[in-house]
Amino acid sequence: MPAYWTVTPQAPGNTPGAFVLARQDGAEYHLSLTPNLSMGPVGFARVILISAGFLALPLIGVLGTPVLWGLLPFAGLALWALWYALMRNSRERMALREDLRLTRERIEITRTNPRAPPQTWDANPYWVRLCLTEKGALVENYLTLEGSGRTVELGSFLSPEERATLYDDLSRALRHLR
Repeated sequence: MPAYWTVTPQAPGNTPGAFVLARQDGAEYHLSLTPNLSMGPVGFARVILISAGFLALPLIGVLGTPVLWGLLPFAGLALWALWYALMRNSRERMALREDLRLTRERIEITRTNPRAPPQTWDANPYWVRLCLTEKGALVENYLTLEGSGRTVELGSFLSPEERATLYDDLSRALRHLR
């Protein structure tokens, strides 16, 4: 799951983990959520090479004719468009993230969007209600936080299973801080 928990300060003598909470004031949970990246650099190179091979197949029949020079720019443009679309998608997926900071006094969520200003939300964690709508919502395992007169969705880019796991982890963290 693309969720990264850090807890500071950690209780002395405990093994590190997501929910090792010091029994002192000032303990904080930090959560960073990022979308899954379905294709790495090797997959990107394979897609481009396979596409170039399939675009070259029809050009083999017109080798040595003037028609080749008429078709070559279109094949190159199609390959460039695929490269550009994959690169832009990868850049925007890497720019999308949600950061959650949870203390005894405050819960803050900052969502960083690729082509929009960051969105923020904060509330008192004692009054926050965490909801997981398993069935009947627009998406399966719809995860929301309600507090300070607003409802915000958390982990919209995660899979339903990841949102269910996140619900369990976050409800445990909220119980520790109450």
